[in-house]
Amino acid sequence: MIQDRSLVLITDNTGAKIGRVFKVLGGSKKRTAEIGDLVVLSVQSAEPRKMVKKKDVLTAVVVRQRKPFRRTDGSYIRFDDNAVVILAKNPKDPFEPKANRIFGPIPREIVERGYQKIGSSAPEVV
Repeated sequence: MIQDRSLVLITDNTGAKIGRVFKVLGGSKKRTAEIGDLVVLSVQSAEPRKMVKKKDVLTAVVVRQRKPFRRTDGSYIRFDDNAVVILAKNPKDPFEPKANRIFGPIPREIVERGYQKIGSSAPEVV
């Protein structure tokens, strides 16, 4: 469950490390984001001389969350951290990630929601 002002790890190679969520996309009443939801975040810390700088405002998709997530078969999946992947601002393909590498496990719900490129570049899909 990720909400406004939540700190999240950025799990790709854009250079950003930590981001602060300040908007959950999906309607005016939507307060929390789960796996597969879009968020708008501000970069809090980043590596020097990379694609993304500190204070950049970006759109990202939630790929891991600490709160147990219920799957359609009734099982639950839970991760150790809250993590996102930054998306490119491409009107032709809104599901394309900005980076070319993804770190850590990715749930299969991300691939089912249309983010095939994230699923294929991830080291492990659980």
